[in-house]
Amino acid sequence: MKKTILAFLASLLLSLGAHAADVQNPDDTLVLKLKDGDVIIQMYPDVAPNHVARIKELVRHGFYDGLKFHRVIEGFMAQTGDPRGDGTGGSGKSLKAEFNNKHHGRGAVSMARAASPDSADSQFFICFEDAGFLDGQYTVWGQVISGMEYVDNIKRGTGRNGMVTDPDIIISMKVLSDIQ
Repeated sequence: MKKTILAFLASLLLSLGAHAADVQNPDDTLVLKLKDGDVIIQMYPDVAPNHVARIKELVRHGFYDGLKFHRVIEGFMAQTGDPRGDGTGGSGKSLKAEFNNKHHGRGAVSMARAASPDSADSQFFICFEDAGFLDGQYTVWGQVISGMEYVDNIKRGTGRNGMVTDPDIIISMKVLSDIQ
């Protein structure tokens, strides 16, 4: 049975453009379905255990499915995770910061927050390019390991704040181990 599951996961990863060797643990891997294709995110429970646990909890409840990329800034990042779609909402549960030594490089997945370090909730962003100036100030909880070209295709916003008119959405977000 275990070999069958592993074979299925390996074939799924290859069909998504990821290599099975890139996935350390299917329970710590997300499949983010976007309009152009699937993005594979490897989560970091070793450095952000509470954030990863909360993200998985929200994913397993379908929280992110259909949410907008409401703030997208060219050369910086794409932000999502707000059920209101305007940057002011969340799931209702703030998380204590888990700042770590992970770098905000291309493909880093990190929690958005307000001024308080302990105000992260459900909103997160994916870096388009290096954003090392955020290191140690925001909790990095994952890394895109496949499908960054689909993140690159997310519709950009305008102005300094990057708010998006008619934004792209998360079609679905699943924990890899839950996909059968």
